[in-house]
Amino acid sequence: MATAHPLTATTDNTSHASPSRPTRANAQAEAKSSPFRHLGPNWYAPVMGTAIVATAGAGLPFDVPGLRTFCTAVWALALAMLIALLAARAVHWTHHRDQARAHLLDPSMAPFYGCLSMALLAVGGGALVVGRDWIGTQPAVALDVVLFSTGTLIGLAAAVAVPYLMVVRHRVDPSQATPVWLLPLVAPMVSAALGPLLVPHLPAGQPRETLLLACFAMFGLSLLATLVMLPMIFARLVTGGPLPLALTPTLFLVLGPLGQSTTAVDKFAVAAPGVVPAPYDRGFAILPVLYGVPVMGFALLWLTLAAALVLRARRRGMVFGMTWWAFTFPVGTCVTGAEGLARHTGLVVYDGLAVALYALLLAAWAVAAVHTARGLVSGRLLAAPRRVLAVPAPTTGRTT
Repeated sequence: MATAHPLTATTDNTSHASPSRPTRANAQAEAKSSPFRHLGPNWYAPVMGTAIVATAGAGLPFDVPGLRTFCTAVWALALAMLIALLAARAVHWTHHRDQARAHLLDPSMAPFYGCLSMALLAVGGGALVVGRDWIGTQPAVALDVVLFSTGTLIGLAAAVAVPYLMVVRHRVDPSQATPVWLLPLVAPMVSAALGPLLVPHLPAGQPRETLLLACFAMFGLSLLATLVMLPMIFARLVTGGPLPLALTPTLFLVLGPLGQSTTAVDKFAVAAPGVVPAPYDRGFAILPVLYGVPVMGFALLWLTLAAALVLRARRRGMVFGMTWWAFTFPVGTCVTGAEGLARHTGLVVYDGLAVALYALLLAAWAVAAVHTARGLVSGRLLAAPRRVLAVPAPTTGRTT
């Protein structure tokens, strides 16, 4: 017997195995008896996907009545989700330590520890962007300081620890490469993009410059690590064919480092004047165009490719899984990246791109949220992964 992939929420219809299908009653009974046992770090993805809806919407190039209030309410929802999930994960680590350790040593689940960092960072950044409307500027700054500091430390630890485990403990080969491997490497890029929001709230002089350059260093750390990993993922697709149906949505994760890095260079350009000395401030000012334009071009190429593969998988029977949350946060980073390019180039085409991508983000978030709520009510998403017979053809991991 071989355990199915632990990340998806439904059976992959490409599998040649015959999984035993637990009834809805069995799933509800198992979830009720131990609702936290199988609550993995991948559950931080809904928090990230919800928070980016708020921050991306706040930067759109037009003023729609009620949009700001909507974004603030969505941020408050993300904050509530984060608090609830942190409490649930604490119970998981306290009462199901064996399962928590198994997740850490599982090469398909361990990369999701990067999502903890990104969830903290996304909610913290949202506090300064829209949350301050309701809680006030000083409480928003205090909240972001805590979440940014904690999220950054966790992200840097994950960026080292997960690759270390892949080298010394996990047993993987190139045929197993998926975009999920990017998750711990993207977390420092999220810090790089959101850290500049705190720069104006620090004392002038070295504190501000130190934070900005630290964010630039994390930008380089994440970018170079992504450039090392991405060729492996693309080679896996070209030589191994499409991913299993349930994992196909993870192709959207590649948009994360692309959109987030474009967002980061925009934030550097905004924060640099008066913080770093000349001529380096002018160097930051040209990065959004010289770096952001070509990277956004590649992001659109990848978005088209990933969307085509997702449509192919959908026609072949792909059904909802937790991997569908990959349609949210990565697309949201492309929205914020396009908004930054619109500001620095003055081109209306980037305004239109930001609006179009935000519409896609809203649709994806709504679909993923509704299906996740249904799965929680039924208990299916909290049930144990199904076990399937090992077969030569690719099989999914987690089906509930």
